[in-house]
Amino acid sequence: MTRPGGMRRILIGTLIGCVITGLLALGVWQLQRRTWKLDLIQRTEAMLRSLPVPAPPPSAWGRIGTDDVYRPVTVTGRYRRNADTFTQAATALGGGFWVLTPLDTGRFIVMVNRGFVPPDQRGKVPPPAGTITVRGLLRVTEPGGGFLRSNDPAADRWYSRDVAAIATSRGLSGVAPYFIDAAATPGTAWPRGGLTVVKFRNSHLVYALTWFGLAALLAGMTWFVARPNKRA
Repeated sequence: MTRPGGMRRILIGTLIGCVITGLLALGVWQLQRRTWKLDLIQRTEAMLRSLPVPAPPPSAWGRIGTDDVYRPVTVTGRYRRNADTFTQAATALGGGFWVLTPLDTGRFIVMVNRGFVPPDQRGKVPPPAGTITVRGLLRVTEPGGGFLRSNDPAADRWYSRDVAAIATSRGLSGVAPYFIDAAATPGTAWPRGGLTVVKFRNSHLVYALTWFGLAALLAGMTWFVARPNKRA
């Protein structure tokens, strides 16, 4: 018959074993995530060197995913006049705004981030008239807000490039679920395009080492407490 003290030690040992196993599993998962992230970075760098493709039409919107972020694209259409949206931006040029303008392709509308403007240029850079072709990078929508602040469509205050919310506030329909960061246009002072920062956070190795370290620490402490008493 197992004594109460022995049963308690078995239960505690089982619990500690489960915790250590869980920590090791988390470490392995982070290593797998690191492999995925490194592959994503490599594929993105290769994609940035590729030739631009037409912006995805409505038939392809449901298939847009991680692999399409930062894909070079082109789109032809006419900018909507007096429909600019200014979203807060922090860039290498300082603080200011991104200028998002709807571009009507005739089949659908796509929001184009024409570039950055400082505060004193807000509202002073109307889009070019006529039919134009925009070249840039495909970006996914940024719902909710940013800079620890929520978008306020009623007050026309925007802290992220939330395509759906902006389209609704402007009364637009048939809007693509992505936006395009326009490339730099030579000879154009403002808006300043081509400021996209292509960056992927990759701290998975640090996280993996943390989980493995905690597992080793817990195992060591358990051994120290449970080691046989070798006093003479």
